Formats: sequence, C-alpha cells, structure tokens
Amino acid sequence: MSLKLIDVAVNLTDPMFYGIYRDKQVHEDDFDDIIARAQERGVEKMITLAGNLEDSESALKITSKYPDSIYSTVGCHPTRCSEFLEHKEGPEDYYQRLLKVVKENKKNIVAIGECGLDYDRIHFCPIDVQKRFFKVHFNLAKETGLPMILHNRNTNTDFVDMVKEHHDMFSTGVVHSFTGSVEEALTIVNDLDLYIGFNGCSLKTEENLKVIEAIPAEKIMIGTDAPWCDIRRTHASYKFLDPKFIDSPDQFKKKERFQKGCQVKGRNEPCQLLQVLSVIANIKKMDINELATMIYNNTKKVFNI
Repeated sequence: MSLKLIDVAVNLTDPMFYGIYRDKQVHEDDFDDIIARAQERGVEKMITLAGNLEDSESALKITSKYPDSIYSTVGCHPTRCSEFLEHKEGPEDYYQRLLKVVKENKKNIVAIGECGLDYDRIHFCPIDVQKRFFKVHFNLAKETGLPMILHNRNTNTDFVDMVKEHHDMFSTGVVHSFTGSVEEALTIVNDLDLYIGFNGCSLKTEENLKVIEAIPAEKIMIGTDAPWCDIRRTHASYKFLDPKFIDSPDQFKKKERFQKGCQVKGRNEPCQLLQVLSVIANIKKMDINELATMIYNNTKKVFNI
C-alpha cells in the first residue's frame, strides 16, 4: 500500500519531541527519527501548529530544516490569548509581531491558527478575552489571505456565530480536533462551508463516530495533534482500526528506558496518522486509498501546498 498523507495538525514544537518532559531532559533528542518514521508511513507533509507568538517564531526553524515537507501556522491558541494583554509592548504589538512572522516567511506558513474558542478551559483564559482575540485572528487572515485552522470546544453557538459574522474575512479553513455533535458538524460543513479535522480525540465516543458517518468525505481532513490525542483501546473507534496499523508493544519504550528506533510510550507521533485514516475509511465503508487521495488533494488545495 502506497498512501500519501498530510498531517493537518501536529505540535512539533512540543518539548516531548526533543526528549524533554516537564523541563527535564529525560532522553536524547529523537526529533529526526520521528519525522523519518512518519515519512516512511506515507506522511508526506505536516502542518505544525503555533500555540502563541513564540511557537509561531520557533516553528520556522523546523520548516527551514524540512522545506516542502513541514509547514507552520501563525496564531495564538484560545487558552493562551491572555498573552496579548500580558505582552510588555501591548496587544497591538503582539498582533504586529504575528503579522510580521507571516509576511517574512510566506513560503513556509500556510494558515492562521490555531485560534478559536475553548470553554472547557476558561481557567486558562476568560471567555471575554478569548472572544476579543479570536476576532483579531480574522483580521490576521484578511491581511495575509491565508486560510484558518480553528479550535472549538463546548462553546454553544458562540463559535459558529463568530465565524459566520467574520466569514468574509477569510477564504476557508478547518475546524480541527473536532469533538462536537452531529448537528454542529453539519452546520460547520453546510452553513460555514468549512472542513472538519479528526484525530484520536475526535474518535473516542459512539457519538463522535456518528459525526464521521454524517458528514461527506470530501469535507474531512486528518491530523494527529501529536504528541497528544492517540487512538486507544478504550476508544469507540478502536474496533474500526485495521490491525495492520497497530504497532506491536515491543515498538514502544517508556521514556525512562528510551531506545533509539522505538516510539516513546504515551507520546503520540505523526506516523500514527494511518490509524486515523483507517478508522474513518472503515466507518464510512470506503476504500482507504480512495479516501486518502481525496483528503490529500483537498488538504493541498486548501493550504496551497
């Protein structure tokens, strides 16, 4: 099987990919091995997500090392939007710095994001602050002409309402790591004409699987959100996972017993994107090659890569 895949949402700036856990170097940096494993399994391209200004800048070191393979985004995650207010030079300077990163690195940056609303974690950032700076990201999209990678968690109709209000400011985008209802998914693909991105966290429950059944395949994108959001035995999706995409237990080692060439137990990697594809193909009763080609072509088109 020869599949070409794009991981639409991976967190390659996370310290875990460099052997660092809770600010402590636990094992050697194995970042290059992680990328090689993904490429060996057909993950031809990846989009690494920026969580804030620092991520937006540091991701460029990765994209420059892997040109035409790894791309990045510019933005601030909703749970970190207080950084606009805490920025020493003020919110406007924070915005201008984000804009500068895009303007000076147009070849490597393919989207604005990850941005949106997250009401599950308002202890990190209040709702009013999230809303205020979600609006700022629409301005960023308008000024740069880039699509958006969007985040939505338990927001009632606030997210949909804000996207509707500002939809003329950006071309298209994907709501990644989707965990909402069927009704919400249909609103996103039909009324907002956006794509929906799925990963392991999007496939935990039976209700999650109904979303896969309900929306058209041509509106689907896939990502890992690694190093998080792997598919687990306890997930409703596990029964739809083709066994040939499940690595044997001896391919995983605890971080304290790191072994070069093996994956770290509990750390998701972009090489596991095949698992997400396999589950979706089996739920939708589609040929996996046909689905992979459709998703690959749509993702390239949306992000102009």
